[in-house]
Amino acid sequence: MKVKIHTLFEYLLETTDAAPEAIVGFSLSQSPTLGSFMDDLDPDLPLDWNNRDFRGLPELRDHILHHAGLDGVCDRKDVLITAGAAEANYLAVMQLLQPGDEIVIETPGWPQADVLARAIGAKVVKVHRREKNGWQLPLDALEDAVNAKTRMIFLTNPNNPTGDLMDGETLQRVVDIAAAHGAWLLVDEVYAGLEWDGPRAPSVAGLYERGITTGSVSKALGLQGLRTGWLICRDPQMVMDAVILRENSSEIMNIMGEVIAEIALRPDRYDKAMAEARAAGRRNLARMDAWVAAQPMLEWVAPRAGLIGLGRLPENMDSGAFARFLLADPYRTFLLPGTAYDQPGHIRLGVGGGAGVNLDEGLDRLAKGLRAWPG
Repeated sequence: MKVKIHTLFEYLLETTDAAPEAIVGFSLSQSPTLGSFMDDLDPDLPLDWNNRDFRGLPELRDHILHHAGLDGVCDRKDVLITAGAAEANYLAVMQLLQPGDEIVIETPGWPQADVLARAIGAKVVKVHRREKNGWQLPLDALEDAVNAKTRMIFLTNPNNPTGDLMDGETLQRVVDIAAAHGAWLLVDEVYAGLEWDGPRAPSVAGLYERGITTGSVSKALGLQGLRTGWLICRDPQMVMDAVILRENSSEIMNIMGEVIAEIALRPDRYDKAMAEARAAGRRNLARMDAWVAAQPMLEWVAPRAGLIGLGRLPENMDSGAFARFLLADPYRTFLLPGTAYDQPGHIRLGVGGGAGVNLDEGLDRLAKGLRAWPG
């Protein structure tokens, strides 16, 4: 089995040394500094593993269940701490899929499951979200795609990268579709908590015995560098299989990631941080929406949740070529082309990152780049 590079990661690798002066499309909230956690850190903390529980700090797992609305539904033993949501997704896909199985995924969506499934030798079945329908998940198409051979359905909610949001009623129908064929249903919730249009949707781990919820502190809290995420599932064998595979990959969590994440998820601190992240997100999305409306060469469906969405370029304008054009002099502005999400006529727009991404300047340069595009 060989995992092949995806277009998204390939573009990131190719542009690592570009040193852009502005970023348009940053996908996470402004990151706090280590200093903001110092008063709560024990300087005598041993830098070994947590010495308490192989699945992660118990109090950290309790916080995760609480914020996901799973108190009394799921138990601490149902939670495994991982190296970000990416590792949680990896553990689930690699342990559940076998060659010849079918996995149903959404597009546009987070491409990780597609990459892993193809490496395993599973058949990938794509359900297409359409911009003309507000990027909503087409439930009838999903139902048609799922059959007795379907081993897993892999979705994101809020959707990454469009910002669409499935509500509880929609998610329950997805559960019913999965349950009708006994398929596993994995829902990546990395943007949960940043909902602009409606409340946070229920976590699938609480709705379905074969439901798997993954998430992390990366996006809403801006703590991507901690590499701390989680997997939640009520099926004990599924969680144990994930533990076994993690033993042969990252083995254990890094203690600093666990400890700082536990501090960040303490209810009083979490509530304050999320209020600030939501306020900044709403403010910046309003600015972005007004900016897009003023651009004659760009349209978008504003995200209902999260910090990113897809902007549509003029017809026949290739997003990969344009992204490279914008990254070069004189614009020096980074954005992700829609080719990273099977949407070559789009670019990713986002409002995360705080002052450090120089968003206003980036938008100004993007507007100039659109006008100067030689195509």
